[in-house]
Amino acid sequence: MSEIYVIIPAINEEASIAKVINDIPENFVKEVVVIDNGSVDNTIETASNAGATVLTEPIKGYGAACLKGMDHIFAKCKDDDVIVFIDGDYSDYPEEMKKIAAPVANENYDMVIGSRILGKKLGMTEEDSLLPQAEFGNWLSTALIKLFWKYEFTDLGPFRAVKVSSLKKMKMADMNYGWTVEMQIKAAKLKMKCTEVPVRYRKRIGKSKVTGTVSGSVKAGVKILYTIFKS
Repeated sequence: MSEIYVIIPAINEEASIAKVINDIPENFVKEVVVIDNGSVDNTIETASNAGATVLTEPIKGYGAACLKGMDHIFAKCKDDDVIVFIDGDYSDYPEEMKKIAAPVANENYDMVIGSRILGKKLGMTEEDSLLPQAEFGNWLSTALIKLFWKYEFTDLGPFRAVKVSSLKKMKMADMNYGWTVEMQIKAAKLKMKCTEVPVRYRKRIGKSKVTGTVSGSVKAGVKILYTIFKS
């Protein structure tokens, strides 16, 4: 039977990280791994007190933190196990983890994306939770993936589940903003079996390190487009 592991990259998420961990379905996951990426608040202590394994990654970047978590899990897991990625800002609903992981654990999917865009169409997202620049970036990126690799996604959402064996084949490398799109491009190029499920979404606790600032939005947009066109 597949076991479920959770990776949560975090930086200065003291106010939200315990909420994320506590809302993960009880007795559903083998281990929750929080990777602290340079917090100056009490994120590490809060996550540890909530029951997570806490690692530190001094190299700044979303991808760098995820890679650290993957190395930790790869050392102990089986190839048919599942890794779920979720952000530490409480914008996603951790209680929806079962429906994201189930197609990978039980239906032989390689990857499942929790789509905020599909959720919005069904009236599942909180008003103004998905910023316009994020929606546009998702639309453009997924349109280009469909154009170049004939794979249809609607979102680059961070809430996703991936089979360990598939994740190993992807040979993930991006250290920062290009992480999610790199994963989807590699899944498409490797002809992996992928799907999306609609998920709820709410305004995050605290300010986004990416879409919360103009400079962050621009840097993320440039990196995502660079990742697509160099692939």
